[in-house]
Amino acid sequence: MNILILGYGKMGKIIGEIAESRGHSLAAKINIDNRHELDSLDASKIDVAIEFSQPEAAVENIAWAMERGIPVVSGTTGWLSRKAEIEKLTAEQNGAFFYASNYSIGVNIFFKVNEFLAKLMNETSGYQASMEEIHHTEKKDAPSGTAITLAEGIFKNLESLNSWHLAGQPNGNEHSLPITAKRIDPAPGTHIIRYSSAIDEIEITHTAHSRQGFALGAVLVAEWIQGRKGVLSMDDFLSF
Repeated sequence: MNILILGYGKMGKIIGEIAESRGHSLAAKINIDNRHELDSLDASKIDVAIEFSQPEAAVENIAWAMERGIPVVSGTTGWLSRKAEIEKLTAEQNGAFFYASNYSIGVNIFFKVNEFLAKLMNETSGYQASMEEIHHTEKKDAPSGTAITLAEGIFKNLESLNSWHLAGQPNGNEHSLPITAKRIDPAPGTHIIRYSSAIDEIEITHTAHSRQGFALGAVLVAEWIQGRKGVLSMDDFLSF
């Protein structure tokens, strides 16, 4: 495949290395400094765009590729208030758009464990749920996209919660999940779900040791998306 990387930061570089190690070519590596080079690319020779840029650039980057018939695999978080625009554009262009807050296979298994635990906790009482996430200091959004996905999994299965808030900030909703967001180098990502009561505490944790798992997952999805159409997710890819 010929892959366009939109967002050539730390993740983009690892994605590029993994893609090349799997026999793929890089059509271009675009970041804020050379975005003008997009205008000179031959879109017909690009098989897929992998987009790991910044929240403020994500919609423009995705739209650029979608309007040129290029399937997009996106992992940028912090822009999802505009996701409906991209889904509409995908339908209009009869394109393929894949979004995941986290491409790690292990994290996606953790998502399912989280939902299962929330369902069990819905059948009991006396526990207070909370979440903690830890990322590197360069991560701009808080809480992380992965934390928000975990929170949404809890809301689907635990009737007592319906929203989230950053711990320590004013919140008048007793049905809101507190999320503590820490930024500590060089942590690539830790997510902890806790259910605490007066007598005990239940905790599940996922800790990433590097960005390799995220990057490999994105490349695997880029290989898988070829020939597919529509708005797709990790549930489609993993067939959970």
